Amino acid sequence: MLKRGIGCLLLAAACASPLPAPAGPPPEDSIGQRVAACTSCHGEQGRATRDGYYPRIAGKPAGYLYRQLLNFRHGVRHNAIMQQMLEYLSDDYLKEMAQYFADQHPQYPAPAAVDAGAAVLERGRTLALDGDKSHDLPPCAACHGDRLGGVKPDLPGLLGLPRDYLAAQLGAWRTGTRRMVEPDCMAKVVDKLNPDDVTAVTAWLAAQPVDAAAAPQEAPSRERPLKCGAAP
Repeated sequence: MLKRGIGCLLLAAACASPLPAPAGPPPEDSIGQRVAACTSCHGEQGRATRDGYYPRIAGKPAGYLYRQLLNFRHGVRHNAIMQQMLEYLSDDYLKEMAQYFADQHPQYPAPAAVDAGAAVLERGRTLALDGDKSHDLPPCAACHGDRLGGVKPDLPGLLGLPRDYLAAQLGAWRTGTRRMVEPDCMAKVVDKLNPDDVTAVTAWLAAQPVDAAAAPQEAPSRERPLKCGAAP
């Protein structure tokens, strides 16, 4: 009798307990939410951060971004974190990610102050816009767009990037830790740049303000000076 009474009390207590709260709405499932791992380093919308090592990816041509994701995934371009994040993602998903960031156009911040004299900056301007025929160096603008804002679908803009990042990428090409499919035109260009040239061109590029309406060109406006596997 005692056991039966205890059982009834337990049953009554259970019945009196509040029911579990209904489940809330399902978590958001959008490409913007799924690329949160990217924006944790590259900044909201891919606008970059001020630390100088994570570049702006917002507004870059989708073809360029997709190719870089493939290069990281396959170890052509070296970054352990990027390779681990991308290792099991499909080509279609990488294309979706690339298009998402290509469609983002947050305003560019004002350029950071650059510690370089007038002569250094003028040398950088010359290399970027005119090249140096005496050293068989084409201008950056010949491939990266007349306003250095990139060319669709494959070539990135060079403005709005931190000087440290630009210098690191040129160094990576020199050491072979960054490559592209042959013919690797950037490797050929970097091989002809001396250290002073790297200092000058990265200083000038990093010092340039970027218009809020800046966007990659729809197509090249001139014949490219080098054959390039990145932009056939």
